[in-house]
Amino acid sequence: MAITIDDPTTLRVLSVASEMFPLVKTGGLADVTGALPAALAPQGVHVQTLLPGYPAVLQALSQAERIAVWPDHFGGSARLLQGRLDGLDILALDAPHLYARDGNPYLGPDGRDWPDNGERFAALSLAAARIGWGDTPVPAPQVVHAHDWQAALAAAYLHYLSRDRPRPRTVLTVHNLAFQGRFDRRLFGLLGLPAQAYTSEGLEYHGDVGFLKAGLLLADAITTVSPSYADEIRTPHGGMGLDGILRWRAEAVSGIVNGIDTEVWNPATDTHLARRYSAATAADRIHNRRAVERHFGLPPDDNSLLLCVISRLTDQKGIDLVIDALDPLVHAGARLVVLGSGDRAFESQLKAAAVHYPAKVGVQIGYDEPLSHLMQGGCDAILVPSRFEPCGLTQLCGLRYGCVPIVARVGGLADTVIDANDAALRAGVATGLQLTSVSHEGLMAAVRKAVHLYAEGAPWQRLQQAGMTGDVGWSASAARYAALYRQLLAV
Repeated sequence: MAITIDDPTTLRVLSVASEMFPLVKTGGLADVTGALPAALAPQGVHVQTLLPGYPAVLQALSQAERIAVWPDHFGGSARLLQGRLDGLDILALDAPHLYARDGNPYLGPDGRDWPDNGERFAALSLAAARIGWGDTPVPAPQVVHAHDWQAALAAAYLHYLSRDRPRPRTVLTVHNLAFQGRFDRRLFGLLGLPAQAYTSEGLEYHGDVGFLKAGLLLADAITTVSPSYADEIRTPHGGMGLDGILRWRAEAVSGIVNGIDTEVWNPATDTHLARRYSAATAADRIHNRRAVERHFGLPPDDNSLLLCVISRLTDQKGIDLVIDALDPLVHAGARLVVLGSGDRAFESQLKAAAVHYPAKVGVQIGYDEPLSHLMQGGCDAILVPSRFEPCGLTQLCGLRYGCVPIVARVGGLADTVIDANDAALRAGVATGLQLTSVSHEGLMAAVRKAVHLYAEGAPWQRLQQAGMTGDVGWSASAARYAALYRQLLAV
């Protein structure tokens, strides 16, 4: 039975993304695309999400209905499937020649990008355009909301190929400008776009094909995942080579800070915790602290600040700063547990530190969703010293769980964490600590201050309470997205 939208006042949005929680996740993009549909529903917005038909997606949608067949879709037959999962309305592009691959959705077994990633995600974008034109049994969306470079060509297909057909309005959300989808110009001949699309006003980018660049030029509106990041990417320092385009399109650019799913991230109901708790029973976090210590092989210790890092282990995330600070961090009276993967050298250095400081440092390479919840529920603070951070979600989870964020003053980190300066502490509004600079000195100054506040007791508890009682959900941001959609339709 096809899914229908009965209320004529409902605004129809097609979200197009390369990943979505709980089906497939490599980072925060999946959390956003998984949580936003439910948050938009009270705003009178119905969201269907178009995803690539990865094996995990098809397995979860085993009862999905086939609603369209495209015999030659980028080199092979493709089916458009429609189904539901956990209240989410999902469309899956089942194209085995493009997506029937196990493991990471972007990388092959050798850790390198799949060589046909250009075709794989152009196929997703073209499918979005066909849905947008009403070429399938799905009611045509009024807005196509594309996420990151993997979906950015949807705006190009709708711009160049709509001809006299009505087309939906388009929104492109940039979750991380560093990932741009740049490919050899030979790809252009496979995209099915007219020759005039390969110009500096379209897909051409320094002699290559630029997916994100094209979307930034051709989408009706551009959003980023925090207001500060929207400002940063319009500067040469933060624009990753695209700042000129973003300044030229400044009136179309806005920042809407991410939220987290407060049902998934709720310490009062979280089954991944050793002991559930709320702001009123935050003392029960001690049971999760013990569970974290046991997991990482650390002896019980309530006198030292227990820090955590839950992150990709990359330069962008400032992991080199954490590694350089390990000796002074331990000597300052803190301990550290790390969950993540990434740069092999960073992984090796962190594992060596755990051997060197077996009672002070614990490391688990990889990603473990239940463990990430337990760490937020049991650690005192979470370190996020990123050099740039479009929004960040781990600091929002930290706020929700009383795991005080210690963050760089960049992007969404600056927008979501109120620094524990003297005035904010006196006013009772501080929720974390911001680094004065993204440097060894800035990181250690923040850690030493955190150690001091933790030792005092009451100030640290006020930080925890302020974070746990704040609003880190989606309601306010969903209202801004809904307003943006309606503004586009009113033009």
